[in-house]
Amino acid sequence: MEHLELTADDLLLRPWREADAPAVRNALRDAEIAQWNPQGGPVDDESALRWVRRRADWSAGDHVSLAVTAAADGVLLGSVSLHHINGDNAAIGYWTVPEARGRGVASRAVDRLTRWGFERLGLHRVELCHASVNPASCRVAERAGYPAEGTLRESFRYGDGRRYDEHLHARLATDR
Repeated sequence: MEHLELTADDLLLRPWREADAPAVRNALRDAEIAQWNPQGGPVDDESALRWVRRRADWSAGDHVSLAVTAAADGVLLGSVSLHHINGDNAAIGYWTVPEARGRGVASRAVDRLTRWGFERLGLHRVELCHASVNPASCRVAERAGYPAEGTLRESFRYGDGRRYDEHLHARLATDR
């Protein structure tokens, strides 16, 4: 895949770099990120580096993962990924560091990568799921143009080991 950089207002979405590993380690240790984006074990320097390397390797064609940074200074603000890419369907996931929350970072990044997926990958449907008890993610979905479609009962085991109902949102290429 081509080298990809996308902008969204004051954000730069770019491929992951090994140099991002320390910031990723710190982010994945945040309680909210750990709860809603579980990594399956402790996060240390090695696991953060593996995380970055996996997301930087798009060779399988099943995901496009980008670091969300401040365009002005390159500070890591979050992550956004199209994943489970299969034909013209995909899912999207994201997280933001505490300092970036409440500023529209996630919704702008999700919207920008979604539009790119429709335009460049020929996607037709992108799904976004979040725990029903996570209202911040519901707001991200709505602001990024993902209408709610329903509830998936106890569909995912989150960081605390419990299964939660999830809200399913989706955006279609024809929704634009």
